[in-house]
Amino acid sequence: MGNSNSHPAVNSAVFLTGFMLLAMYFTFAAVQGDYGLFRRIEIEAETRTLEAERAELELAVAGMRNKTHRLSEDYLDLDLLDQQARDVLGLIRVDEIVIR
Repeated sequence: MGNSNSHPAVNSAVFLTGFMLLAMYFTFAAVQGDYGLFRRIEIEAETRTLEAERAELELAVAGMRNKTHRLSEDYLDLDLLDQQARDVLGLIRVDEIVIR
């Protein structure tokens, strides 16, 4: 007749303990795991940082495209050409004095 009826409190305690351990494990994994809440918050913060960096880079690229267009054969900005000749080639005008 049986062991199963003689200790129902022990069986219930073992089942409840196992259930609590599994619940704690899955709760921990949902919060701290590779796909948990904390990792999601980290990824969202990194996404915002990278989007801001991308916006800065897009502005820099737009500035470079503008300068490239201004120095192209179709459109020549003499002030920009003068500036580039001074910076890159080290040229000066006849009426200027160089102080080192």
